[in-house]
Amino acid sequence: MLSTMQDVPLTVTRILNHGVRVHGTSRITTWTGEGEPHRRTFAEVGARAAQLAHALHDDLGIRDDDRVATLMWNNAEHVETYFAAPAMGAVLHTLNLRLPAEQLVWIVNHAADRVIIVNGSLLPLLAPLLPKLRGVEHLVVSGPGDRSVLDGAQPQVHDYEDLIAGKPTTYDWPELDERRAAAMCYTSGTTGDPKGVVYSHRSIYLHSMQVNMTQSMGLTDADTSLVVVPQFHVNAWGLPHATFMTGVNMLMPDRFLQPAPLAEMIESERPTHAAAVPTIWQGLLAELTAKPRDVSSLTQVTIGGSACPPSLMKAFDDLGMRVCHAWGMTETSPLGTIARPPAGVEPGSDEEFAYRLTQGRFPAGVEARLSGPGGEILPWDGESAGELEVRGNWIAGAYYGGQDSEPLRPDDKFSEDGWLKTGDVGTISPDGFLTLTDRAKDVIKSGGEWISSVDLENALMSHPDVAEAAVVAVPDDKWGERPLATVVLKEGASADFESLRAFLAEKVAKWQLPERWTIIPAVPKTSVGKFDKKVLRKQYAEGGLDVTTL
Repeated sequence: MLSTMQDVPLTVTRILNHGVRVHGTSRITTWTGEGEPHRRTFAEVGARAAQLAHALHDDLGIRDDDRVATLMWNNAEHVETYFAAPAMGAVLHTLNLRLPAEQLVWIVNHAADRVIIVNGSLLPLLAPLLPKLRGVEHLVVSGPGDRSVLDGAQPQVHDYEDLIAGKPTTYDWPELDERRAAAMCYTSGTTGDPKGVVYSHRSIYLHSMQVNMTQSMGLTDADTSLVVVPQFHVNAWGLPHATFMTGVNMLMPDRFLQPAPLAEMIESERPTHAAAVPTIWQGLLAELTAKPRDVSSLTQVTIGGSACPPSLMKAFDDLGMRVCHAWGMTETSPLGTIARPPAGVEPGSDEEFAYRLTQGRFPAGVEARLSGPGGEILPWDGESAGELEVRGNWIAGAYYGGQDSEPLRPDDKFSEDGWLKTGDVGTISPDGFLTLTDRAKDVIKSGGEWISSVDLENALMSHPDVAEAAVVAVPDDKWGERPLATVVLKEGASADFESLRAFLAEKVAKWQLPERWTIIPAVPKTSVGKFDKKVLRKQYAEGGLDVTTL
């Protein structure tokens, strides 16, 4: 027996239309750093998204499934692209501006991006890469910046405002299959080339509904969310889409991510909610301690990307900002859990705080299980630790294999029956709260970003004086984790740590460079000859390594 319900596709277009029609007076405020912030209503954003779609289609030749990349800060123009590209049938591809140049080039070419929309302030980053970007035909520059760095550039260069000027403010959006690609992000949390995750219209729609649920972020049109988490970081945790569903106002920091301007915008614009990784909040806490501000409007803070130190959570509690832990990853759109304590727990009690320190409870759209060392499924008893595996409506089932390739389902990332192997090890309580205890892989999670220990090791071992190198994650008060480089020098070699760090700086992003270094006689190994990093971590924890901090 079939239902009598209508079959209406769940698409980004419907989120856009709803936000424009029902919440048209809600607005996006973009911080400018000086003078009055830029303000734009949802209705205006929708009209400009239509103009951008006309420009992409009519002037730049963008058609179904073409990739439209963005190299942008969090601002209203970026939100316009978030909606214009998917709603017209193209695919939004957000580029992580913090990646090393070689990875950005690889990602743009692998995704076959045809257009890059870029903020003018980021042109010095992009310009040197252009000769290596094979398929990019057009650059669209938004906002101020030195255009002279583009002199001689092969792609055609357009000004964002000039391109959309005079275009119709409505667009005949096509009716799309909800399973079609809407957006894509790349993750490089493990070894090898970055991996592409492609989100469907359906997954974005359902994920947006979950973000808006009361036991999730639970925001309404009375709220203003300070969206600090970058729009290139898993679609800003789904906030640009979710806010158009419920009319939540957005405060966008653009490039002003330092503690002082963040404190200023909180004081002047009075947001009620904010989302960012712990390092942002550590910097803001130091700023507010040194120079107190009126931040009383900000009562909800969502922290993800890495675990929030208990001391930081308590400090923000004292400021009236209630921190709510969340866990997720690029492959989970990213909302996987959120730590709302269950009913019956006394507010302010030790029991409540213990719940808040977990990674949180799984929502209805995410199924979870723990896999033991032998592949056995472990119980949810709060004690049995295993690798977390998940599946659900907004969980990746494969990686993008390239324009003409089949999707990739590597065995180390997906189980035989299709569950995503997260690479995280932890326990799950009987009532569904996740506590992560370790990493299945030796990936370093620093300030909400991933650092591959193997990539650092391979780079170090390409130095002529280095025989072996192992890099492990060690605790760091500011960043959560930072890399410790343990180096075995070749006989007779005399390289010092400063020269090794300078050598490494030519191969990886600056923020990935280790501050802690040590020379060891040999890297400890397992019985099968693999680096035994748990031995190194134990030696460091017990003070058994002679570590130099640069």
